[in-house]
Amino acid sequence: MSVSTHVLDSVAGRPAAGVAVRLFAGEHLVAEGVTDRDGRCLLTDDATGVGTHRLVFATGRWFAEQAREAFYPEVVLTFAVQEPGEHHHVPLLLAPFAYSTYRGS
Repeated sequence: MSVSTHVLDSVAGRPAAGVAVRLFAGEHLVAEGVTDRDGRCLLTDDATGVGTHRLVFATGRWFAEQAREAFYPEVVLTFAVQEPGEHHHVPLLLAPFAYSTYRGS
């Protein structure tokens, strides 16, 4: 199963480059990375198995580096993997006081 994300700063209308992201399978850290200039991050191409996974985004640190106030110090997106062979793309639309997500393709 491959897992990727794309973080967009919905206030600025731009990619959120430099956001640290960690991928967990249950409590086990599987991978970590940082979003690139386009706000994208491929966390793994390896199979992690069926079950609950979490993406943890270090949003508070990212906003602080830009001297912007934010309400959420981190965003945790929990999702269920039922087909380990499928690609899982989990985007994050980010603002200082709100966020949303969806299952991408």
